Amino acid sequence: MTTRAPAQGEDAGKARTPVMRDVARLAGVSHQTVSRVLNGHANVSDTARERVETAIAQLGYRRNVSARALITKRTMTLGVVSVSAQQYGPASTLTGISQAARQAGYFVSVTVLDTVDRHSMRSAIDHLMAAAVDGVIVIAPVGPVVEAVAGLPRTVPLVMVEARDGEQSVAGIDQVDGARAATRHLLELGHRTVAHIRGPINWFEADARVSGWLTELTAAHAPVPEVLVGDWSSRSGHEAGRRILERSDVTAVFAANDQMALGLLRALEEAGRSVPGDISVVGFDDLPESEFFHPPLTTVRQDFAEVGRRCLAEIVARIDGTTPPSAGLIVPELIVRDSTAAPR
Repeated sequence: MTTRAPAQGEDAGKARTPVMRDVARLAGVSHQTVSRVLNGHANVSDTARERVETAIAQLGYRRNVSARALITKRTMTLGVVSVSAQQYGPASTLTGISQAARQAGYFVSVTVLDTVDRHSMRSAIDHLMAAAVDGVIVIAPVGPVVEAVAGLPRTVPLVMVEARDGEQSVAGIDQVDGARAATRHLLELGHRTVAHIRGPINWFEADARVSGWLTELTAAHAPVPEVLVGDWSSRSGHEAGRRILERSDVTAVFAANDQMALGLLRALEEAGRSVPGDISVVGFDDLPESEFFHPPLTTVRQDFAEVGRRCLAEIVARIDGTTPPSAGLIVPELIVRDSTAAPR
């Protein structure tokens, strides 16, 4: 039986997917040079790198991840388990990790837990392992997370961000230093002492900020007021503010995050109290909106992008079986705005 050859242009709508050798041919370089460019190797000339990148753009070349995984035994995928992604800190940490991973050529698969217990954590990690991730990062700002992870088998590299001291902890912000800076700022303005609205019990950041506040008051031989407990929300800050208004001697307040500081500002305004004329207020986090509060909020800024970079360096080192880079806690920065002043 005679078969007809396809007419010219008949398969135009079925263009072949470009492969690495097509990039090498168009760029006029070797297959190895293209591979080096794709893998970020430094020993490639700027001219060759530019030609390869131009050819990739012209051809619309995309790497075959499945084929590469068969060769390298890597999927270039990281799993991230996060809790309370609605909170600014964990959400910003997740963003920092995702950005750093993307720049390093990793894809990130994220699982957000509504509840934190051993079963839910185990299910989340099992789900990520089934997806053949190269490593797992756990954003662990609360005690139950650490307890849930502690007994899990370590079949893939795992690191924990913002966990309390432990071998899996990595890339944390120095919460104690930040709280000390906030408290010291108010004391140096001349306030006799500083009231504190803390975050929830069992949150490591909340505990550390209480520790920093208390350490600075003790160092200054200042009275230690009763701590008020919030839940990170503006509503809890507002409720704490109403209790603070019952204390006639309060002239300065350190709120453990900007959202609670916002609720506090509202409570003070409703009571006709001037900020900073009657009471100075400091927050923590430096939300993007903090400079637009009324008045603009003095707060402590955390570098979540640096957290992401350090965390990625740590997990990649563990995946490669090399020694992780040595790095201490990241020091936050006090941002002084209009919500603080010397007491009357």
